[in-house]
Amino acid sequence: MRVSVIGGGSITDEQATRAEALGRELARRGHTVVCGGRGGTMEAVCRGAKAEGGQTIGILPSSRRTEANPYVDVPIATGLGHARNALVPLNGDAVIALPGGAGTLTEIGFGAIADRPLVSLGSHDVGSLGLEITTVESPTAAVEAVERAHEGGE
Repeated sequence: MRVSVIGGGSITDEQATRAEALGRELARRGHTVVCGGRGGTMEAVCRGAKAEGGQTIGILPSSRRTEANPYVDVPIATGLGHARNALVPLNGDAVIALPGGAGTLTEIGFGAIADRPLVSLGSHDVGSLGLEITTVESPTAAVEAVERAHEGGE
């Protein structure tokens, strides 16, 4: 399946390590990573996926495919700026959210609107908004949660 991974463009070393581990786990299980294609969480998850021979898709805010991080296999230039945030969750069968800012929060919202299974790995607490989101503590648990949701037809 395709799994959209969302999170901040500027992250800590600890967050990068976790995002890379998530990318590795997704690739080991044969899933394709979909992300925003730039730095931070996006680069770390792609780096992890590529380390395990996985496939990556980057949906870029700019009109230049060359602005993708070096671990993106399929860069998609949109020229849409932040409006491209709607396209990232739409191109995954499920969404895993890592820590991030307002952009990550919009992608969570678009994932909910598109009825994608949502999993939070240290991201925004949106439960009070009535959004159905599964909160997990590890990259492995995040992948298992999206697999369960996908198998269940959610």
